[in-house]
Amino acid sequence: MSAMDSSSSPVLIVGGGLVGASLAIALDAAGCAVTLVEAAAPRVDAQPSYDERNLALSRATVNGLKAIGVWPHAAAKATPIRHIHVSRSGEFGSVRLDADKHGVDALGWTLPARELGAALLHRLDECTRLTRLAPATLHALESSATGWQAHVRTPDGVRQLDAGLLVGADGTGSFVRDQLHIGAQRQDYQQTLFVCTVTPERDHANRAYERFADSGPVALLPLAERRCGLILTVSADEADAVAAMDDAAFIALAQQRFGWRLGRLSRPGKRHPYAIHRVAAERLIGPRAVLVGNAAQTVHPIGAQGFNLGLRDALTLAELVAHAADPGATALLENYAARREPDREGTMTMSHGLVRLACLQQPLLGPLRSLALLACDRLPPLQQALAWRGMGFRDQPPQAVLESLP
Repeated sequence: MSAMDSSSSPVLIVGGGLVGASLAIALDAAGCAVTLVEAAAPRVDAQPSYDERNLALSRATVNGLKAIGVWPHAAAKATPIRHIHVSRSGEFGSVRLDADKHGVDALGWTLPARELGAALLHRLDECTRLTRLAPATLHALESSATGWQAHVRTPDGVRQLDAGLLVGADGTGSFVRDQLHIGAQRQDYQQTLFVCTVTPERDHANRAYERFADSGPVALLPLAERRCGLILTVSADEADAVAAMDDAAFIALAQQRFGWRLGRLSRPGKRHPYAIHRVAAERLIGPRAVLVGNAAQTVHPIGAQGFNLGLRDALTLAELVAHAADPGATALLENYAARREPDREGTMTMSHGLVRLACLQQPLLGPLRSLALLACDRLPPLQQALAWRGMGFRDQPPQAVLESLP
């Protein structure tokens, strides 16, 4: 390769994480030529987003992963979620969702992010219209008459890529978003998330738990071999102390925060902390450019909506581009933004609202919160709406995630 190789591609995706890789696969499956620029080498242990988190994948998300051929590579490592229990510490209300009651075999599935990453890499290897540059980094962008000219550094030198559509899938601190001069609203929740695996005394029976408290949410997700994925939120000023705890002290904190519904918790795995921020791009599109996934919106992990929302971004964009003569046409991108806005705003509002209301230290809200939970639990229309949205079927979802449900 020369010091300045040049090539062109109808679509250039910057960012090979969970959403960027999914978009590349979806476009390839639709017959579109696409170039994917990945900062990390194409290995599971090199990609930062293929980490130790346990992802709660909605039913719609799994439908989408099936549609683009990823799920067959991941299904054996996934655990179905057949029941969901939502409650708040010290208050009497709760919501219980049951898959059988809503006519499905599972409300969602739990899958380690590392296993989803491995499945995506397997599927990427099967793509025939995809050019992958990895490791490679975008370091400059210039607009052109027909799209964008990208300068990409690779181990062999700098490549110049011309693209009709530029997709920023490069995460919360998106370089593409900055280069497009798209501002972002940021909020530091002053919270840190600790994730690890634990073994409960009682069988989880494929039930996922989310429990709110003044100090933040805690969740247990069902995993194989009777293990559970623990997600524990603490205030940022407690994070260093929690990180320094030995296993006994940490499991005691988790037990105190979660309670005893599954009996004694034991055998905590390695802990991984994540600072929690909310970042929302002020717009989703620019001239021949679009943002998806965390580059477009990074949400609080409460309710486990981040990747689920990002995949709906990717599949909606792929659906529109697949039938377009010009993937970067203004009308197409405006259509994309209009279709994604209700889902995006609704999910972000729900996520932020839950943090503020369910975890707010305000005793007077207690009875109202409990009554709201009871209403969602006891009133069939409310529970059906909650289950439907929780499974990822809201507003105008991409066709790839749909199914026939009662």
